[in-house]
Amino acid sequence: MLRVGLTGGLGSGKSTAARLFAALGARVLQSDAIGRELMEPGQPIYDGMVAHFGLGVVRPDGTLDRAALARIAFAEGRVEELNAIAHPLVIERQMVLTEEIFQREPHAVVIVESALIFETNYGSVDGAGWQRRFDRIILVTAPEEVKIARFVARSSGGKAISEEQRAEFEDEARRRLAQQISDEQKSALSDYVLTNGGALTELEWQVDQLWPILEAAA
Repeated sequence: MLRVGLTGGLGSGKSTAARLFAALGARVLQSDAIGRELMEPGQPIYDGMVAHFGLGVVRPDGTLDRAALARIAFAEGRVEELNAIAHPLVIERQMVLTEEIFQREPHAVVIVESALIFETNYGSVDGAGWQRRFDRIILVTAPEEVKIARFVARSSGGKAISEEQRAEFEDEARRRLAQQISDEQKSALSDYVLTNGGALTELEWQVDQLWPILEAAA
């Protein structure tokens, strides 16, 4: 078995890399998807957010208002409060799902896609850090201007936007990137670095070269 952490800053393209690895046979767990599941009404992150931040983060339909939480986290500078609730629960779920996969497939390569592998202060429920949760770390990098442009495109849904809206999205991207450590620092902690500043075919080639190495390690 092999436990791999796949990380990268906002707009780096780590989700694209994860899809490419999945197509080759990796078992991919997405932290964002796990977080969304645990944010549903009645789930532990939902309960924790409402208890901590109040009913102002609940939409009329009873679901969590993710936009309100984002404003609290990034605009109000309370991201650590949010992380303290969400991260331990997401990491615990990752570990449970990983173990279930290995019970079925002892030689599987399980890749956990997460933006904040190095940044989180909540390594696991027993205090273990990322070094104990992963056998290998893959970092996906891209130039900052590319990351910001990708965030703007995603946030706008591909629609035409005003210069004022573009500036707002760019400022939001910079605020979020400021919460993450630099690619240079992450590179020093990673086993493999994939560069994703150009064409998709370049990333595909790098993933294809790395996959047999991961398989052999598993």
